[in-house]
Amino acid sequence: MFALKAGDYMNPPYGLTMASEFDNIVVTGLASISAAGVGLEPLREALSDGVSRLTAVPEEVLGETGHFWGKANAFRAADFMPPLKARKFDRASLFAVVATGMALKSAGIDPGGFDPARTGIMLGCGFGGIANSEEFLREYFTKGSDGLIPMLFPNTVPNAPASNASIEHDLKGPNVTFVQRFCSAESALFMAIHILEEGRADAMVVGGVDELNPAQMRGFMSMGQLSRYAGGFGEGAGLLVLERADHARRRGARILAGVGGRRTVGLLVPGAEREGVARLLDGEPAAELVSLSGTAADVAPLVERLSGIPRLETAPLTGRSLAMGGLALVAHLLSLTGGAHGLHLAASPEGPYYAFRFRGGDPAQS
Repeated sequence: MFALKAGDYMNPPYGLTMASEFDNIVVTGLASISAAGVGLEPLREALSDGVSRLTAVPEEVLGETGHFWGKANAFRAADFMPPLKARKFDRASLFAVVATGMALKSAGIDPGGFDPARTGIMLGCGFGGIANSEEFLREYFTKGSDGLIPMLFPNTVPNAPASNASIEHDLKGPNVTFVQRFCSAESALFMAIHILEEGRADAMVVGGVDELNPAQMRGFMSMGQLSRYAGGFGEGAGLLVLERADHARRRGARILAGVGGRRTVGLLVPGAEREGVARLLDGEPAAELVSLSGTAADVAPLVERLSGIPRLETAPLTGRSLAMGGLALVAHLLSLTGGAHGLHLAASPEGPYYAFRFRGGDPAQS
C-alpha cells in the first residue's frame, strides 16, 4: 500500500493520546507539487502503487549514469500565471506561490475572504533561489560588477519563496523561513503551531519548498554526497494550512486532522541514544501510522521502537531534500484515515529530531 514496510495496523495501545488533546490546532488544507505530479491526486496515486517517480539524471549533467532525481517535470508555471509574471520568480518561489494558492483553496479560504493580518506563512527551504544565485554570481565573477543582474538578487535568498507567496496571496501575518538541514519543514511546523497556540495568528500556511537543478547535482557530486545524503534528491512543495480549531469551526471549514503533541531533541548523545529516543517519543510510539522524513529511517534506535507500526516514506517515491519533510507531512495526512492516530518523525544526521502526533478527521466528531 505505502512505500515501504507496511504491516497490519496495531490496536491503539494503553496510554494513547485522547482525541480532545487534538482539538486545539487543526489541518484544513493541503497542497503538493513533486515528481509525482502537481496536486494531491498524483501524490495519492504514488502512495497507493508504491512505484518510484524518480527518474535518471541525464548523463550530460554529471558525466556518468546511475544517478536518480525527483524532478517536478509536470510543473509548468504557465499553467498558473502569465509568462512575464513567472519570469520574476525563482523556481522555488514559483512552487511556493502556486502551492500556497492550492493549499488555501483546499482549505476553503477564498481570496479576500480572510483577515490578512491574522494569516501567515512559515516555510522550510534549503535551496531556494539557488539557480538564480548561480546565475547572479557567475555574471559577477566573469564580468565584474557590470555583469550583475539586479532583478535576480531578491530571489537569491532562502526566504524568497515565503516572501513572494505572502505578497501574492496577501498573507500579512507571521512570516518566517527555516533552514534546518533535513528538518527545515518540521522546524517551520513546530514554530507555526507555537504561533497559533499563542494566539498570534488564526491560520498559517506551513510546510517546505525546494528546487533542484544540474548545478546542485554537480556540487553534490564534487562533495561525494550522491552516494550518501544527496542521493535521490527531489524538489517541489508540500504545504499544510493550520488553523486554530475555533477559527476553523466558525467559518465552517472541513477539518482534515487534529494536531496533537510535538517534541524535539537536539542531539542523540552517543551512548545514550535510546534515552534520547524515549524522550522524543514521550513513552511508547502510540500510533497506527508513522511517517519518516529526512534521515529518520537511518536512526536504528528510533526504527527499533517502531516495530509493528505501518511505515510511510516518501523519499523512495519522490526524493528527499532539506525541506521535503513538507511533502512527507502531506503524504502522512493523505494516508491517515478518520480517527486513526499518526506519528511523523524527522531527523538530520547531526540533529535535530522531531516528533509530531496527528489524528485523522475532525477530533470533535470522535
